[in-house]
Amino acid sequence: MQSTNVKIFNMEEMESTQQAGWISKIKIWIMEYKRVLTVTKKPTKEEFLTVVKISALGILVIGLIGFVIQMMKILLFQ
Repeated sequence: MQSTNVKIFNMEEMESTQQAGWISKIKIWIMEYKRVLTVTKKPTKEEFLTVVKISALGILVIGLIGFVIQMMKILLFQ
């Protein structure tokens, strides 16, 4: 018959284990944050303008779709 090793935690051990878990998660997040900041660079003016134009176009398209749907709803259900 195999015996299983079951460790019974008291509340203090559980709290310290949870705190260690949170601390390690925070440390990992900070390391990932630093890595991203070292890899990224400031966009050039041309890159920035391209992103602004594409974002504006996307907003306009979504607004136009909403407007067409609203107009169809008004025309069809009145």
